Amino acid sequence: MDLDLTEGHRIFRDEVRLFSEEQILPVAREIDEKDLFPDDVITKAGAMGLMGIITPEEYGGMGKDLISYMLAIEEISRASPSVALTISVNNSLVCSPIVQFGSEEQKKEYLPKLARGEWLGSFALTEPGAGTDAGALSTTASREDDSYILNGHKMFITNMGKSSVILVFAKTSPDKGAKGISAFLVRAPDDALVTEDVLEGMGMRGSQQMSFQMKDLKVSIRNMLGNEGEGFKIALWSLNMGRLGIAAQALGIAEAALEDALDYASRREQFGKPLSDFQAIQFRLADMGTEIEAARSMVMRAAWRTGNGSASPSDPAMAKLLASQAAINVSGKALTILGGRGYLKGSRVEKLYRDAKITEIYEGTSDVQRMVIARQMFSR
Repeated sequence: MDLDLTEGHRIFRDEVRLFSEEQILPVAREIDEKDLFPDDVITKAGAMGLMGIITPEEYGGMGKDLISYMLAIEEISRASPSVALTISVNNSLVCSPIVQFGSEEQKKEYLPKLARGEWLGSFALTEPGAGTDAGALSTTASREDDSYILNGHKMFITNMGKSSVILVFAKTSPDKGAKGISAFLVRAPDDALVTEDVLEGMGMRGSQQMSFQMKDLKVSIRNMLGNEGEGFKIALWSLNMGRLGIAAQALGIAEAALEDALDYASRREQFGKPLSDFQAIQFRLADMGTEIEAARSMVMRAAWRTGNGSASPSDPAMAKLLASQAAINVSGKALTILGGRGYLKGSRVEKLYRDAKITEIYEGTSDVQRMVIARQMFSR
């Protein structure tokens, strides 16, 4: 693996950084304070191609590699982790599984509009009684002629209420457990799909998570993704892609926190000299920078191995585990360096600290990542 970025990677990273600084950063505080979904920003991101970064060009995407994708999500996260989450879900959890498992008809129907941001996608796996244990979901899909009738309750669904396409997982053979799960591409809105209130979290405000219920929602057999009974396999594959996106998001959170800490330590004076002159502060900053670079190496390695087909499930799991720890640790240390100023509402570090926590929860908790890693170690 070559650890140096290519010229193309650097150019793309710089383009996304400029977009983030000009279009996202100026509205990031308002998005957080008002829990406001950034429709205008997402439209602009779609026009730039960021909603389909790794979608092949033949289906309307940018056709970039996973290294480019990691760079883009990190840069967007430096400006607004919640905007990055919306973009990551569309790329990792909706476009990617359609590319990997969809029929040619499905690819042509869904991908161009998703990749251009004309449609937004959601990934509906989690339920009130099925989070970490995804195989325990209770949503059902009953065959009726050339359609399926879906009934069930989903929750914590990102982009919900704004989505035109929802990748829904349901049991077509409840007696088969995880092997009886299938995946469906559901178009929204639909009268049989009832959304509930927006779930207000401590962080990632503006990304919009909602619960919804399906009551006799009719879906054509043509909208099944993959074959019947392959849903659990599709979900696990998609979550591995999602973990890469969240790992890059966590990197962006950590990097932004470090930037603010460095800036403050350089300007803030105590006892007649800047904080940056105190060895305790220097050591803390050094640890923060080292942790970020270690996580970045792991994330890029996982993306590179996934891109060339040599990755195991533990690669994205390790990347997410390490990067989410870095996001929490670095944002926490940054808040300590900024002291009271960092703790105040309106401080970017305060926001980053709130945003960081969820990175070790969604797309599989940190303990789930440890389970995946340990299982892989014992299987060698």
